[in-house]
Amino acid sequence: MNRWGEKRYHSLDYDLKQNYGEKVYKITLDGGMTCPNRDGKVGRGGCIFCSASGSGDFAGSRALSITEQIARGKKELNGKRPVHSYIAYFQAFTNTYAPVERLKKLYMEAIQDEEVKILSIATRPDCLGDDVLELLGAVNRINPVWVELGLQTIHPATAAFIRRGYELPVFEKAVKDLRKLGITVIVHTILFLPGETKAQMLKTLDYLNHMDIQGIKLQLLHILKGTDLAEEYKKRPFLVPDMQEYIEFLGTCISRLNPQITIHRLTGDGPSDLLIAPLWTSQKRTVLNTLHRYLKEQDIWQGKEYHE
Repeated sequence: MNRWGEKRYHSLDYDLKQNYGEKVYKITLDGGMTCPNRDGKVGRGGCIFCSASGSGDFAGSRALSITEQIARGKKELNGKRPVHSYIAYFQAFTNTYAPVERLKKLYMEAIQDEEVKILSIATRPDCLGDDVLELLGAVNRINPVWVELGLQTIHPATAAFIRRGYELPVFEKAVKDLRKLGITVIVHTILFLPGETKAQMLKTLDYLNHMDIQGIKLQLLHILKGTDLAEEYKKRPFLVPDMQEYIEFLGTCISRLNPQITIHRLTGDGPSDLLIAPLWTSQKRTVLNTLHRYLKEQDIWQGKEYHE
């Protein structure tokens, strides 16, 4: 079994401590973007699960500058513990969906802070034009850049249901283009999307195992107030796993996952004032402690069942 510190999987925390010698904390930012799936270029209303904040429910305030958001984030984190290293994470909406001049200003403002070790950018694979890629490559030569791509699933029927708005080859091209620039690629997936079987979820995982990606987020589907998904759940309730079922399936996923891929997330956080289901996810520490105990009891580790 590989050892990643105290964990049985290749965690982000482990990687950061290995590379920077200490814990690195994330500051979530709002760059004032929108999304082509909201403004009509691709669609209206966004993905079916996306909140009004564009998945940036914990991001800073777009009323503040990036410098001010970082300063506020630092103050909040340092109030709990001494912190010296940060990830500037552009989270809300699609963070490459703006004129390249504006993107350059935002990115450079974030990395001018010497304590910002990594620039992390959440975006869509269909929002990486040549000019944006050129900018990302240039910034990556100054400061490490991570790009997080929202894939969610490889299955066309589910992608259509959630209104993802792009086909799988678009994702594949984005990964290749980013890797040519030496940029770290993180892929966001969602487990237990309506109608997907566990076999289908594992097919998404197996597909990603053989892509040139460096990180993955395994996000449990959250049903949030004000989303079209919430309306769908109200009209036609679908399966929402309890904690034990989810933990057991996570064990299967971890066992199947390429051990070279860093796990950035295993459950996800839903804002307590918006979360409809599953409510047990609000007990994040309990969920992770139960998972770690389950992995040890079942002798599961990342890559145990992985085959190249």
